[in-house]
Amino acid sequence: MPRSSGQKLKLLYLADIFRYETDEEHPLSVKQLIAMLEARGVSAERKAIYTDIEALRDEYGMDICEIRAGNETKHFLASGVFELAELQLLADAVACSKFITQKKSRELISKIETLTSRHQANVLQRNVIIANRAKTINESVYYNIHTIHEAINKGRKITFRYFRHNLRKQKVYKYDGERYEMSPYTLAWDDEKYYCIGHYDRRGKITNLRVDRMENICISDETALKDKSFNISEYTKKVFGMFPGEMIRAKLVFDNALLDNVMDKFGMDIVFHKEDDQHFSVSREVSMSPTFYAWMFQFGEKAKIEGPDRLIDAYKKYLKTVLKSIK
Repeated sequence: MPRSSGQKLKLLYLADIFRYETDEEHPLSVKQLIAMLEARGVSAERKAIYTDIEALRDEYGMDICEIRAGNETKHFLASGVFELAELQLLADAVACSKFITQKKSRELISKIETLTSRHQANVLQRNVIIANRAKTINESVYYNIHTIHEAINKGRKITFRYFRHNLRKQKVYKYDGERYEMSPYTLAWDDEKYYCIGHYDRRGKITNLRVDRMENICISDETALKDKSFNISEYTKKVFGMFPGEMIRAKLVFDNALLDNVMDKFGMDIVFHKEDDQHFSVSREVSMSPTFYAWMFQFGEKAKIEGPDRLIDAYKKYLKTVLKSIK
């Protein structure tokens, strides 16, 4: 590299060295910094390095600190954009996400590692443990999410094919492979799966479909249908497990021990009504669906549907159907 171009890159190289080679436990002396620059084809004098460090710290805003180590002064980058604990959280989320393939998980974690020093990156990699995680094998999910976001931002419809699996683990396309048409409103994360929520033209109503079962997504030239009344927060509180069903307002009665469970599902703003010293009730719109019934059933006698009668009858019918399957 010519000397002139090397000198132009000196500050950039020095900034990279501080980002990727230093942290509080791995400071570098000026002598070491000069050697690292020379390895990159850039010569530097001791006095100039001090001037460069001052520029990076005072003018560029890098949090470069210095410590005394024996008879010499050493420097390190005290903090970057992210703290190690924050990067660990991101890496763990990527590693544990079912919708991201093993290959893509490794790629993303490698990119997250570049946001800290190589020493801390090694710790980051060692601490990521995936235990009994059923990862998706559908590499396209990662790109489906990007395409859907792009369509939402442009206010366009999307078209795609939708599939399920048969007993041979083969894809079986819905409607004989005919393309779906949908106005996407948002993406939602529920039970470790991504769902696209929007207006589905075939049914003429809002529905939700799993992103990992969508294939060959294309952004349409057609403008997406708008629904200004749609509220994603309220929708996800009503729809259990992203399983659509008829919406109905219900009175639900719970044992006081289930307060946290109810808040986890319906949110902190849910209004409680005291029934007696041991029970409280809530009034909420819920979906008449198997996932709602299963959510109630898990609490046994500590949760019950107080009304309306139509919902109670549907719940009883569901339980009787389940009992018939038990021999």
